Amino acid sequence: MEAKEYVEGLVEKARVAQKVIEGYTQEQVDVLCREIAKTVYDNAELLARMAVDETRMGVYENKVSKNMGKARVIWNDMKHGKSVGIINRYPEKGIIEVAKPMGVVAAITPTTNPIVTPMCNAMFAVKGRNAIIVGPHPRSKACSTKTVELINERLAKLGAPENLIQCVPEPTMEISGLLMKTCDVVLATGGPGVVKAAYSSGKPSYGVGAGNVQCILDEDVDYAKVVPMIIDGRCFDNGIICSGEQNAITPASKVDELVAEYKKNHGVLIDDPAQVDALRSAMFPGGVMNKDLVGQSALKVAAAAGIDVPEDTRVLLVKAPAYGKDDYFSEEKMCPVMALYTYDTWDEAIAIADANLSVAGRGHSVAIHSNNQAHIEKAAELLPVSRFLINQICAPNTGGSLFNSLSATTTLGCGSWGGNTISENLSWRHLFNVSRIATVRPGAVAPTDEEIWGE
Repeated sequence: MEAKEYVEGLVEKARVAQKVIEGYTQEQVDVLCREIAKTVYDNAELLARMAVDETRMGVYENKVSKNMGKARVIWNDMKHGKSVGIINRYPEKGIIEVAKPMGVVAAITPTTNPIVTPMCNAMFAVKGRNAIIVGPHPRSKACSTKTVELINERLAKLGAPENLIQCVPEPTMEISGLLMKTCDVVLATGGPGVVKAAYSSGKPSYGVGAGNVQCILDEDVDYAKVVPMIIDGRCFDNGIICSGEQNAITPASKVDELVAEYKKNHGVLIDDPAQVDALRSAMFPGGVMNKDLVGQSALKVAAAAGIDVPEDTRVLLVKAPAYGKDDYFSEEKMCPVMALYTYDTWDEAIAIADANLSVAGRGHSVAIHSNNQAHIEKAAELLPVSRFLINQICAPNTGGSLFNSLSATTTLGCGSWGGNTISENLSWRHLFNVSRIATVRPGAVAPTDEEIWGE
């Protein structure tokens, strides 16, 4: 069967299912969304093992934690939300909002998040009474397909329409491209090529930009508390999370304290110029991140550079000789390696972060550890990113948590800086259309010209 015929068949089946769910009540929709999340939660270990074995990157324990954590936080975020029928009434404005489905969603999902992204996208689609077709990355097709199969087994018992959630078991670039052009809306999570294809599909699309999280430390924080948080964020799933901390921008007066805390927490400082060069060459051959080191442990990265480190090493902290375009260490490093930069003034810290973001990561996120509100707000006013995580582990929390109010998601919009449609977390609220009933505002009186043009 040709790819075009195959995709058209998928979409035709999805449209039949979508017409059925379009008649569901809010309560019926929410039962399905809860079951999607609960399926991944209940099968977290099985799916984590499959993902590690198939993709050969990441950390099993972290993937278990991610599967369970994302299932919990995404369901918790959406469970009381309205997405069916009348969702808002604003009597003082004379506006009533009515939610309506978008249709069939094409979701292109990455090898770095092969379980939680299909789960998340399916929950968002179903919440809006849409059908969805998942196009997984070829390197993670088996575990993504298994995820959808397990979900569908549960949904069938609840009487959900067949083919509401489908997954392409043998994905190709051609099939993914046709899916994006044939469905009604596109969710693209992956590399720049996938996102560009989504925005070129001719369909409404939500894509994400590249990550390169700058982590700025202030002088007034407890380094014994903060450093373990930064290391946990950098090491989570061996550094393949786009929201993981990449660089430690540290006050010169505190650098010895920071390095000491790194060493206490199984970090190794790479500051010998020859070793710095060897690590750079191993990680960025030809100026591009070495794909064979993506998602690998600090031990394997060090070995690739010919550097001996202790067996319990969790992260490599490399003293970068330059920042921005003058050194590859300023770029995204998808393994447990952090670059160390020092500054004398807060303005200099912001300048370092900005220069690094100009190389990669504009629009994504910045982590700040500070108790100085003026410093925090100045950085937020100047740096071109969509999220600032304050005194938190960035990697798991930029996508929303039980302790902050960012929308729970696996897809982080990066705005025009990152070539994206949105500069916020993609959420279930983005996957339904809204009709507005507009009546004359109660008591509305036209202002005079003097009132309109006056001060």
